[in-house]
Amino acid sequence: MPKKFLKRFIPKTETLKAHPHLRHFGETLHNPNLWHLNRRSAAGAVAVGLFCAWIPLPFQMLIAATIAILFSVNLPISVALVWISNPLTMGPLFYGAYRLGAFLLHLPVQHFHFELSYSWLRATFGTIAPPLFLGSLLLGSACAFLGYLLFRAFWRFTIIKKWQRRNKK
Repeated sequence: MPKKFLKRFIPKTETLKAHPHLRHFGETLHNPNLWHLNRRSAAGAVAVGLFCAWIPLPFQMLIAATIAILFSVNLPISVALVWISNPLTMGPLFYGAYRLGAFLLHLPVQHFHFELSYSWLRATFGTIAPPLFLGSLLLGSACAFLGYLLFRAFWRFTIIKKWQRRNKK
């Protein structure tokens, strides 16, 4: 069941290989392990995608693709899960990561007004970056670990149910 369900949403291999940003990986995209859909590969891809979704840097999809290639896990799933942090959810996710990091570093929470400018980034980077990166690293690691375990358990559960239905016939 999870394999059939996931195959409906995963783009075709040829489409991804022809993607302008992924073409930089060249021959490494021809590794069949990047496209296999099995429990190990999919669970690893879930972990990679969830971890990269918490990275407060641009080009999260490129980072997820690089990690997926390094660990030979399913590339489409890892890249797709990065979109958990999208323009609508990015603010609350990273603000929560910042609050967690500030709490763990025993720093007061800085109240700031966000501006999309280089001067604002330069002025506030020194005070906001350490708690933000610490919180993001911890939440990304926790989500990756839990996502990996839960996805493997879900996959196993659906396979067992499938076997039980087959044995009843």
